[in-house]
Amino acid sequence: MKICIVGAGATGGYLGVKLINAGLDVSLVARGAHLEAMKKTGLTIIENEKEITCKPKCSDSMEELGEMDFIFITLKAYSIPGVVKEIAKMFHDNTSVITAYNGIPWWYFFNIGGQFDNYRFQCIDPDNIQWKLITPERVIGCVVYPATEIIQPGVIKHLEGNRFSLGEPSGIQSERVSIISKALVRANLKAPIRNNIRQEIWMKLIGNLAFNPLSVITGETLEVLLSKEENKKIAYAAMQEASLIMNKLNISLNISIDQRIEGAAKVGAHKTSMLQDYEKGKELELDALILTVKEIGDLLSIKTPTIDNILNKVSERISKTN
Repeated sequence: MKICIVGAGATGGYLGVKLINAGLDVSLVARGAHLEAMKKTGLTIIENEKEITCKPKCSDSMEELGEMDFIFITLKAYSIPGVVKEIAKMFHDNTSVITAYNGIPWWYFFNIGGQFDNYRFQCIDPDNIQWKLITPERVIGCVVYPATEIIQPGVIKHLEGNRFSLGEPSGIQSERVSIISKALVRANLKAPIRNNIRQEIWMKLIGNLAFNPLSVITGETLEVLLSKEENKKIAYAAMQEASLIMNKLNISLNISIDQRIEGAAKVGAHKTSMLQDYEKGKELELDALILTVKEIGDLLSIKTPTIDNILNKVSERISKTN
């Protein structure tokens, strides 16, 4: 079984080291200084204060890596359309693609039934390149929970969490999802198979769409951000708007919004991935986390004034920095 991780940054690199050290055949795709460090000295994760290092097969050329059985895409969603043609060069007839990134994925409405069956998102796949070249039939959904951070090229610090929830868009427990789940478990990762992966996507997203942009607006860690009543009220209102959309999509919220906020506060002095990206001058993943929710809200005629306001404020913050 050949596995490739496209986007071996903080999350993908952590996953890669775990799988490689479990004896699996894994190739990593990365670029820049991070890739050069991997080639020279290997890739290291710091987990529970221990350093774990491997010498991975790594490249910035997907074509030279050859065909793969499973491909994890751990890039930010906005980066994916630009590399889809390269990713497709690693496909054989039965290659599966695991979409392991935050936000609503491009395949969300695949075979969902009803009036929005096979709806294509304009904000994250405007030219339908992912739908056409990856094809939704190849996809295994994934919700990623590890909190990780690149502290220097070739070195990733693991902060907490080791779960990668998996699920077929159809909800069936297929042979392929069972195989990749067992591979992750072999690497001492949690990999539960869900019969409704869309629900879990929303469970994570409903917090991220509020906490991540608010952390950029305030410049604060989750612990500090959610210690302030004003921020908690804004987050609550945004999550309430998202829950109205969820209800229309027949997605239930398994915990209360208050519990979701409390859970995020307990993560502690952690900078969200969006705040980390902002501080490094990188593009922010607003499309998959916020604009997708707005696009669905528009489809359902549900207004999202708090989410709109958060988006406006984070956009203002970005424009001032630039």
